[in-house]
Amino acid sequence: MNEYNSKQLRRTRKGRIIAGVCSGVGEYVGIDANLIRIGLGITTLFGGLGVGVYAIAWLLMPEEGKDTSIVQDLVEKQQQKSQGSSSPWGGDEHKPQP
Repeated sequence: MNEYNSKQLRRTRKGRIIAGVCSGVGEYVGIDANLIRIGLGITTLFGGLGVGVYAIAWLLMPEEGKDTSIVQDLVEKQQQKSQGSSSPWGGDEHKPQP
């Protein structure tokens, strides 16, 4: 199956209320996004789990049109930052002279 023909779980812009998580999941699963919103609302009322699930999904699901999620972007940025400077001061001018 071609990569362009496969379904991908993404936060959508169309039908978005907060971050597009419910509309993206609804589109991926093939059900109405309002049913997912109701389910998350119920789980939020009974224990607060819905807010955590929504927040985790928001961080892990890439937005429509992007290939990486918020967490992936932050990890890559941190890796680039740590690879860019070998010393905590960023340059060689602060190293002690022998």
